[in-house]
Amino acid sequence: LQVMRTTLLLLAIVGLACSAVIKQKAHKIASLRAKLIKEGTFGDFLAAQHLARINEGSNSAVASQPFIDYYDDFYLGDIGLGTPYQNFTIVLDTGSSNLWVIDSACTTQACKGYPNSGYTKHQFNTAASSTFVKTSQPFVIFYGSGSCRGYIATDVLNLAGLVYPTQGLGVATSIAEVFGEQPVDGILGLGWPALAEDNVVPPIQNLLDQLDQPIFTVWLDRHVAPSEAKLGGLITYGALDNVNCDAQVDYVTLSSKTYWQFPMTAFAIGAYSSTTKEEVISDTGTSWIGAPAAAVSGIVKETGAKYDFFNQLYTVPCSGKYPDMIFTIGGKAYNVPSSEYVLDLELGKGNCALTLFDMQGGGFGPSWILGDTWIRTYCNIHDVGQGRIGFAKAHHSEI
Repeated sequence: LQVMRTTLLLLAIVGLACSAVIKQKAHKIASLRAKLIKEGTFGDFLAAQHLARINEGSNSAVASQPFIDYYDDFYLGDIGLGTPYQNFTIVLDTGSSNLWVIDSACTTQACKGYPNSGYTKHQFNTAASSTFVKTSQPFVIFYGSGSCRGYIATDVLNLAGLVYPTQGLGVATSIAEVFGEQPVDGILGLGWPALAEDNVVPPIQNLLDQLDQPIFTVWLDRHVAPSEAKLGGLITYGALDNVNCDAQVDYVTLSSKTYWQFPMTAFAIGAYSSTTKEEVISDTGTSWIGAPAAAVSGIVKETGAKYDFFNQLYTVPCSGKYPDMIFTIGGKAYNVPSSEYVLDLELGKGNCALTLFDMQGGGFGPSWILGDTWIRTYCNIHDVGQGRIGFAKAHHSEI
């Protein structure tokens, strides 16, 4: 992964002593997929990851699958843990519900970070925190790329100026190799309690009483060069983001309080359309759009995409003109233009990637995942208090 400096967190706090609106700026980091494709090694990397999934799967009875598209853009923020605070750069992930960081007792290269990543991991020195409390409860999450294992503990959490004294978290003594390739120290899940492993209360639930409103808004910025590390977005805790998002917000009631899950009644692109009602989740931890096989086939036909077997993605000519994807949610049609779903990953021969993958879920769980491609187009307003999610057109400086 390309060299990047430690993410800087800029805070803006507005409000009273007991309630506040907190804005946490997030940085977008370079895409591991783009780097490896440019080097011509992505196919080999995928083969190694497939083997890792097989080996990990045979040794774990715990199954959870947030953070699905772990090869691409992440949106990161900084948090503080312990007394005194130790700083960590984490993935802000609405597709999972646990907070975990890497234990300083982990000595594998993945926990330390690989030299070619240009990033040194920040590991949690639990002995240096006077408020750290270890439990005997083990902690395991099995991701698509491998597991994160360790134990449950509690300590002080500082999330963008919001402080909770006894936040439950996973302290990872072992992490999958793929995490060692990327400049992240852990994950902070923004999903619902029912999705959390080991019945740990998610951070956002613990911090609700400190907010003006029980909501948070996610806005992700658009950048023309996908491989650059830039300021990538903003999470506003406690209010709508009326600077980066349209004032018009359309809400839909959640169909499940696990992921941020809701029904979609139709999908269309060009001449292809489907009016099958399907379950959908919005997920900042997934970079692309995951779709069922029938929809993928329709998208491929309407865009003329070809499958790149080595890099395991669909490609189209970068110079082409492609129709909008149209999602019907809560009776409203949402258009996602090709400027969002056609991505230049330097594949060569003038080809770009479709930000699309086949879910292959076998009928279990949601049928679609609307990742960052969707969220860059529409701000997501996560209404914890009323169990609903809202969408507003996002504003961008780059077209």
